Amino acid sequence: MVEAIVYLLAGLGAFLVGFKVLSDNVQKLANRKLKQMFNKVTNNRLIGVGIGTAITMIIQSSSVTTVMVVGFVNAGVMNLLQATTIIMGANIGTTITAQLVALQALDVTMYA
Repeated sequence: MVEAIVYLLAGLGAFLVGFKVLSDNVQKLANRKLKQMFNKVTNNRLIGVGIGTAITMIIQSSSVTTVMVVGFVNAGVMNLLQATTIIMGANIGTTITAQLVALQALDVTMYA
């Protein structure tokens, strides 16, 4: 039991360190052109949800999508409304992916 708690805390620590490193590096790389690109792409809320859904379905992790988006907000590249639409799309992407696997709608092993 103690070992499981230690592993849990170690995993959480690694996740938080990775988040901090990502956030710091995004702040260094953030420039005006990147901000303009995000403004152009995520101005429409439906497009923002679609982008979040697509990214999550491609990388198979809404946590990674959310961490990246929070890093962009922390760097000042995105605003909170843009981040919210992408995170909502990430949640939808996770749900769709899980349903495809659960319903066996397509041969997952072929794509894996």
